[in-house]
Amino acid sequence: MAALVQLVALLRSIAKSRDRLALENAALRRLLKDWQDGLIFVKPETVIRWHRKGWKYYWKCKSKPKKVGRPPISFKLIHLIRRMSKENPFWGAPHIHDELALLGHKVAETTIAKYMVRTPDPDRQQSWCTFLKNHLNVTAACDFFTVPTLTFKTLYCFVVLSHCRRRIVHVAVTKNPTGEWTARQLLEAFPGDGTEPEYLIRDRDSIYGDEVDDQLETLQVDPVVTARQSPWQNGYCERVIGSIRRECTDPIIPLGERHLTRLLREYQDYYNRSRTHLSLAGNSPHRAAG
Repeated sequence: MAALVQLVALLRSIAKSRDRLALENAALRRLLKDWQDGLIFVKPETVIRWHRKGWKYYWKCKSKPKKVGRPPISFKLIHLIRRMSKENPFWGAPHIHDELALLGHKVAETTIAKYMVRTPDPDRQQSWCTFLKNHLNVTAACDFFTVPTLTFKTLYCFVVLSHCRRRIVHVAVTKNPTGEWTARQLLEAFPGDGTEPEYLIRDRDSIYGDEVDDQLETLQVDPVVTARQSPWQNGYCERVIGSIRRECTDPIIPLGERHLTRLLREYQDYYNRSRTHLSLAGNSPHRAAG
């Protein structure tokens, strides 16, 4: 008899809870009848754009620079620099810097070099573009670029490009690039099987240390170091990095080092075997090689 009483009480409480739940739902429907308007549907491109903005804002707040770049100089000072360099063609940026300091102008040598008038050197044998064209088949280039991860970490991507047929020779990803790691990547790109170039173009990044120079000497490859702040001197590699960014890394948010490495190697295979190039008469590097 006691069990029957308990069962009846349980059924009454369930029925009472259902009635109360129905009343609460009716009240919420009256108060929040436009609740569906609060939902937001976004495209994957929007999520990626939000992540890029969040990554920039994250590192901006973390670094908090007091000053960004050098203050601009006046047009009168620019005109004076150009006039002094034009009227004194044998003066370099250090000489003009000293002369301007005597006149009371404080300006950096790199800024002076930026606005100097360049005069042709009669003793100059060939330009940089001429060097690239003359050594196209025996030259390779390498460079780094960065990609943000889902957790706002920075991954460093290393690319080695053969100038002959614009073929991507090697890609690699690391969280902590060092000279030893870079030297090992060059050995993987050119394992000593006769595919080594005569020249390897690189910039003046501090990542390249003595280990890289020693590795290139072992491979009998001459390093060609570009001038400071002159990315155009490594133009072929810069173009490839631009293609990788537009077609591979920008549309996605990598989860980590392994994920990004897999994506870059898949893109390397696509780039070498299927992607067409205007400089190769509409062929890919692999088809042009055949």
